[in-house]
Amino acid sequence: MMEWNVLLVTFVVVFLCRSACQYWLHRLNLQHLRQKGHTVPPVFQDTIDPEKFRRIADYTAESSDLSLVSTFSQQAVSLAILLSGLLPALAGLIESLDVGVIVGGLIFFAILSTVAVLLRLPFELYDVFVIEERYGFNAMTFTMWLADLIKGLIVTATLGGLFLGLLMALVAHGGKLWWLWAWIVLGVFELFLLWIFPLVIAPLFNKFEPLQNRSLAERIESLMSKAGLRVKGIFQMDAGKRSKHTNAYFTGIGRSKRIVLFDTLLKSHTEEEILAVLVHEAGHWKRKHLLKHLIPLEAVSLLGLLLVSRLLEWPLLYRTFGFETPVLYGGLFLIGALLSPLGFFAQPLESAISRRFEREADDFSVELIGRGDGLWNALRRLASDNLSNLLPHPLYAWFYYSHPPLEERLSRLTKGKEEAGNTGVSK
Repeated sequence: MMEWNVLLVTFVVVFLCRSACQYWLHRLNLQHLRQKGHTVPPVFQDTIDPEKFRRIADYTAESSDLSLVSTFSQQAVSLAILLSGLLPALAGLIESLDVGVIVGGLIFFAILSTVAVLLRLPFELYDVFVIEERYGFNAMTFTMWLADLIKGLIVTATLGGLFLGLLMALVAHGGKLWWLWAWIVLGVFELFLLWIFPLVIAPLFNKFEPLQNRSLAERIESLMSKAGLRVKGIFQMDAGKRSKHTNAYFTGIGRSKRIVLFDTLLKSHTEEEILAVLVHEAGHWKRKHLLKHLIPLEAVSLLGLLLVSRLLEWPLLYRTFGFETPVLYGGLFLIGALLSPLGFFAQPLESAISRRFEREADDFSVELIGRGDGLWNALRRLASDNLSNLLPHPLYAWFYYSHPPLEERLSRLTKGKEEAGNTGVSK
């Protein structure tokens, strides 16, 4: 039976405050778009006409509304599961099977994960086959979407099951310092995923082949060499068979490090724009942003696992949510549920750090190429091609945006170009 106490009341209050904050930011952003969305910003006027600007506003509103409804649906079901007494009932049923704590834990998380997946499916289907289709982005058939879903579930179940099994084994048999061994295992596991993703996981969903434009490949290799970076290869990906969105990225670590270009990007952008985008991505590596991100993340992970080790021994945690006796996998789930709303309020800090890294990568691109025209043009074209919101509310962008708003980025690049011109640097 649930025990209403300070812990439970505090959790419910924080949980509902998170939902209220999400709703308020969502409405604030859309109201700002409606108020300001009648005139194309000057920097985009030769790229985006008023009709496309209205499509951007409509796409932003529809996508945001769907995302909010999906989020609230998942939160409502999660809260219902936590407050209904379903968790101790499920744990009791699993314990009656007498399969052991590790296998029992995997069954427990598999059932709850299945519920989460089934809840998301209608929203994902509507997003792909209604919204993305309406705005000309979707290129997938239902068969392809279903195949991707099945492959994704297999990969997630395999890797997630492996990690959860290791974690529960360490908690059960690792002694008082299990949290330290778990932290080491988690770090190795993350590095393993970074290494294996481009070699094994990504090819399950897309075809990768060496960049066919040899002239562009040579220019990329020359710039990467100039930046002091060595990559295993430069690949193009058949992204267009699923979506018309455009992008490019660096991936992998060590010998698996590579550059990936969407075929949609190659079709819609000039070589100068593609080079500028790639040098921006190279800037993240050159400025060691991955390392700068991982170090504080690993520190937080270590403290988090230490906190988990203490909370798992807290009898009030189990009594509050209806468990008569402590159950390892039940405790792990409850701790994750309790900490999740708190993590939301740390989002602005993470976003601010990410935006700083993006500005540094923009600056690196301009410094290495010697001018900002390529990146300036690429960002405008990317915004047009992807129907990106050009007018986010400043508070919404401060809270959520991992990249500076487009107008801010373009303004910085314009200022950089003007300063370069005043100092005699080639433009």
